Amino acid sequence: MIRFFLIEDDAVVRRMLERIIADSGLGEIVGQASDGNRVSIDQLYGVDVVLIDLLMPGLDGIQTIKKLQAEGFTGRFIMVSQVENKEMIGEAYLQGIDTFIQKPINRLEVISVLRRVSDYLTLEASLQSIRKSLQILDVKGKEQPASGLKKPSSDEESLAQKARQLLLQLGIASEAGAHDLLVIMGWLAQNEREVDKLRDLQLKELYTQILTKLHGNLDEQALTKEVRAMEQRIRRMVLQAFTHLSSLGLTDYANPTFEHFAPRLFDFQEIRQRMQELEAGEKTTKCRISVKKFLSVFYMEAKAI
Repeated sequence: MIRFFLIEDDAVVRRMLERIIADSGLGEIVGQASDGNRVSIDQLYGVDVVLIDLLMPGLDGIQTIKKLQAEGFTGRFIMVSQVENKEMIGEAYLQGIDTFIQKPINRLEVISVLRRVSDYLTLEASLQSIRKSLQILDVKGKEQPASGLKKPSSDEESLAQKARQLLLQLGIASEAGAHDLLVIMGWLAQNEREVDKLRDLQLKELYTQILTKLHGNLDEQALTKEVRAMEQRIRRMVLQAFTHLSSLGLTDYANPTFEHFAPRLFDFQEIRQRMQELEAGEKTTKCRISVKKFLSVFYMEAKAI
C-alpha cells in the first residue's frame, strides 16, 4: 500500500483524489495541506508519494518540492496541474517530479498513473531486496570462498535497471515473478557463460543453483518447495507477458512494443494463435510457451538497451 500526501489548495480536488485513491485500493492518504507553507518534512515521515499542485498561493509546487527536498524528503512527486506551459512543465521535471496528472481530474488517468508509480516502487523494493541478498552472499563468500553470487558491479546494477524498464514495457512489473526474474538476471550477469547453456540446461537446475546460493543450507524438501514456487511464479509471469503482447498486437498490429518483442521473446505462430483466442474471448490458452527462450532473450534485450 502506497502512502500518499496531498498538497493542493482546491478542497474539491483533494476530496476527488482521496476518493479515487481509496476506491482503487492502491494506497492511503496519510496527510493533506492546502499550500507548500503548511507542510514540513516532519509530516512526511513514511510517505512514499506526494501529490502536489503546480499553481498554489504562497509557495507554488516547484518551490515546495525544492523546500521538501532540501529538508531531506526522498520520496516521489506527482504533479497535479492544468498548466500547459512547456517551460514550467520542463522545470518541474528537472526538479524531480515523476509524472503529471492533468486537471480537470479524470478517474481513469489518476488510477493509471498511480498504478504505474506503484509498479515502479514495487520494482525498486525488489531491487533493494536483491542488493541485500547479494551483499549477504558476498559476506558469506569471503568467509567461504565458494562460487556464490558476488556483490553486484556497476554493470550489473545497470543491467538490473534496464531489466526493470523491460518489465514495465512488457506489462509484467507487478507480477510476483518479476522479483525472481531480476534475481535470475543478476545471476546470469555474474555467470554469463551460462547464458549460452540455457537451451541445454533444465530450468529446475537453474532455479536450484540460484536458490541454493541465495538461501544456503536449505534441506532437500524445503529447496524442492522453493524451486517449485519460483518455477510457477516465473511461468505465470511469462504467460502474462505473452498475453499482454498478443493483446497489443490485436489492438494495433503496428505497435512498436509488439513488433519488436513478440517475435523475439516468443514463437510468432503462437502469438498469432493467442491473438485469435483473445479475439474469440478465450481466457485460457492452448499455446506452447518456451520459458527458456524468454529468459535468454530477455537477458540479451536488457543488455542491448
